[in-house]
Amino acid sequence: MLRFLLGGFFLLHGMVHLLYAGQALRFFELQPGLVWPEGAWAFSKVLDEQAMRMLAAIACGLAAVGFVVSGSGLLVRQPWWRSLLGGVAVFSAVVFVLFWNGKMQRLPDQGWIAVLINLAILIAVFLLHWPSLDF
Repeated sequence: MLRFLLGGFFLLHGMVHLLYAGQALRFFELQPGLVWPEGAWAFSKVLDEQAMRMLAAIACGLAAVGFVVSGSGLLVRQPWWRSLLGGVAVFSAVVFVLFWNGKMQRLPDQGWIAVLINLAILIAVFLLHWPSLDF
């Protein structure tokens, strides 16, 4: 049962990254006034707005694929799910830190909840070695 809950959670976490990719490409607005990734501290001085949005969308898309594949690997009992999950959790956290606007306001809009979830995943899976699934 735990395998299905965690696998589903990782799949859903990946889907949220797709929402951020859609936000970056301006396919839709996740909420009124959300302009993410505009003003990203790491890229706003070296990339124009269109290039920055495209880079953010590609990065979020890659993270989404990684979480979906990792969650699927867990569901079908593949031993590599844990390694992929660790890599994609680090990648996702770095993406949201790099595309952060550098301000301490509206942090959830800047992807900081994803960063916290990724840190929790890394702590649970690699420091606490949880879950202990035998397969």
